This record gives sequence, C-alpha cells and structure tokens, in this order.
Amino acid sequence: MTRDPMGLALAMMNRLAGNPLLDRLGLRTPVERTAYHGTRTGFRTLAFTAREFRRVKNWLPRKHLPKPHASDLFDLSLTDDQRMITDLLGCYARDELRGAAAVADEAGEIPDGISKSATDLGLALYAIPEEFGGVAEHQSPVTSVLIAEHLAWGDMGLATALLAPFSVAQAITRWGTGEQQSRYLPAFCGEQPPVATIAIDEPAPLFDPLTLQTAARRTSTGYAITGLKNAVIRGEHAELLLVAAELEGQPRLFIIEAGTPGISIKADPAMGLGAAGTVRLQLENVKLPADALLGDDDFDYQCFLDCGSLLRCGLAIGTSQAILDYVVPYCNDREAFGEPISHRQSVAFMISNLAIETDSMRMLTWRAASRLEQGLPARRETALARLLCNEKAMEAGTNGVQLLGGHGFVKEHPVERWYRDLRSIATQTGGLHA
Repeated sequence: MTRDPMGLALAMMNRLAGNPLLDRLGLRTPVERTAYHGTRTGFRTLAFTAREFRRVKNWLPRKHLPKPHASDLFDLSLTDDQRMITDLLGCYARDELRGAAAVADEAGEIPDGISKSATDLGLALYAIPEEFGGVAEHQSPVTSVLIAEHLAWGDMGLATALLAPFSVAQAITRWGTGEQQSRYLPAFCGEQPPVATIAIDEPAPLFDPLTLQTAARRTSTGYAITGLKNAVIRGEHAELLLVAAELEGQPRLFIIEAGTPGISIKADPAMGLGAAGTVRLQLENVKLPADALLGDDDFDYQCFLDCGSLLRCGLAIGTSQAILDYVVPYCNDREAFGEPISHRQSVAFMISNLAIETDSMRMLTWRAASRLEQGLPARRETALARLLCNEKAMEAGTNGVQLLGGHGFVKEHPVERWYRDLRSIATQTGGLHA
C-alpha cells in the first residue's frame, strides 16, 4: 500500500487502537470505531473515475505488479500494511457482516446496506496498480488470503460475493493487456464499481477445470463461445464476466460484458452461500471481439486456478475460526449434570482438534501463498493446502453443529449456516482469484 500522508495517518490511528492502555482507560470501543470509519472513508477518497467500458484509444502501457522482496527468513508476522488491512476488515466483519448474514442468506442476495458499505471499503483498490487508481504496489496472494479469511469470519456467503469483483480485478491486473487494464481497471476504483464475477464451474460429473466443455472458436471478427456454467457468483447482477472456455485445445479466459447477445441466466440456488446469489449461465454462440481474450501468451491458467484455490482456503479458515470462536464460550456457558459441558473430555478434545486443524489450514495456506507471492514453485503446496481445507473445513462445520447439539440444527444460531457454507469448499472450483 502506498505510504502517502493519508496512509501514514491511518497507520498511526490503527497503532493507537492497538495500545493496551485503552483497555485500562475504557476507551477501546470508541477508538476502534474511529479507526474503522476513518480508514473506510479514507480509502473511498482514492476513487476518482466513473465506470465506462468503452475502448480506450490512448491506453496506458501494460502494468505488471512486481513481486515483493524475498526474505531469507521464515517469518509469519504481518507487515504494517497487512495489519492495518486485517484490523479494518476484522471490525467490518464484526460490525457489518455478522448482523446482516442471516437476512442475506434467506434473501439470496447482498443487502443494500452491505453493498454500500463494501463500496465505501474499496476492496478492489488493493488489487489495482496506482496508475489505474488503486493502491497496490506488488502482487500479494498473502494479503488476498488474509482479506478472504477476515471477511469470512463475518460470513462466508457475503465474503464470497464481495470477493468476486476483487478477483476479477486481480486477474485483469495480473494478465490483462494494456488496453484491457486501461478500459476496465479504473471502473473498479470509481464511486460505483461494477459487479464482476468469474464463471468456471460446469454442471458435469467429476468436473475438471482443465477439461472444459464450454468451447470458444475463432471467427473473422474475434471469437464465438458456447457452453453452460453453473454456480456463478452474483451472475444475475454481473456487469462484467470472466468466462473460462477451451480455445484450440487450451483453457483460456474471456472478458464478456453484460448485455452481450446470446447470454441467458437462470437461478441456481445451492445448499450454502445463499448471499452469493449463484446462477447458471448459458452461452449460445456468444460473439466477442478479438480483444475479449484475457492476456496474451504469458497467461497461466494453472496459476489462475491455484490463486483461486488459495482464496477459497482463506474463506474456509475464516469460517472455521468463526465456529471455534462461537463454540468455546457456548460450551463454557452451557451446563449439563451440574457442570459446563466443556468439562467433558469428549467435548474438550473436539474443541482442541478444531483449534489445531484451523491453525494447520492457516499455516499450509500461508505457506503456499507466500511461495506464490515470491515467484517460487507452489503447485505442491497449493494442492496440499486445498486438500487439507477441503477435508477439515467440512469437519469443522460438522463438529460445530455437533457441539451445539439441538441448537446446532436451528437457525437461531449461525453454526448451521456456516456448516452449509463450508460444504461448498470441496465442491466448487472457480469463481475467485487471489
């Protein structure tokens, strides 16, 4: 993040909010509220342009975000910027997302209040270079994972919906041509950023994202795409789509603007992620211009999938941590046979395992993201993180419901919703990018 005067002032405000003296003086809550609202308002002032998807004649040169300086030490401590981001998002998840989650899940969409506050938050700015209106100085999959983790602590469905435009901006920043970056990225920094999403998953048994049924072919004017996508996040409201299709034997991504002829949308409600508003996307010979193909010969589809896997791992970690933070006080307060149920060995062991497995998911995911950030081979590490999160996230949801007993089955407590959301970690492939 840029260290301009506003950034320095906000960093100082967050350091003040972390001072233990505030607890002794009883000033913790008002100072944290001031830091939260001050940071949120500050990031909004960085927005400078209105959305226009028209072609740019004099576009800026393609901007590649550099990789951060690699450290010789194994260090899990966060940078000052990352700490400021996580403090801000922690407050946002607690104050905004938690209270709106149940209503959003029932309605199947993001409430207007959350949409407005998320716009004020300016998540996409973290993904976009300064030249196009953002604040990103280098590629940072670690920061992306931290963002996903802290948002998911508030609610995984809302976090998934809010991260979809962020993921599209990340992909265009990383692989888009100069013209694509100049046309689309400034829109994400405006006062009304576009709803954008990624469409990869297909309704096929044992779906493999490397073997796509959606097909693209070259035409005299560009490309034509035909296929069916499912579980498309916020697809009904999307103004910009990144659609995966096979082109000449290779999977590629295409940028499709809403309103393009040949696209039809059908509701595709799922067991979880209600707030994400998933839909099916039917593409019937959709005609696209030649510049709709994302990037050029340096596009790395496998890296794109790995980045998405790590962002979903972040969502799994945040939701598992939410379950842990919820069941510990519940089991300490709830009594059976004259004592808290946490005194029972079986309950204590289950909670201990939940804590161990949540930290295990976090360490494997951070390791994979760190290697990816430094440009080191990370295919093995990403696969291990994804496998562990697939298994342990679902286990965390199951055990959370079990620890609450009958209360785990009813909507009065949020654990049943978290259980349903966590089931998506092992079943979805696309939709996000770190």
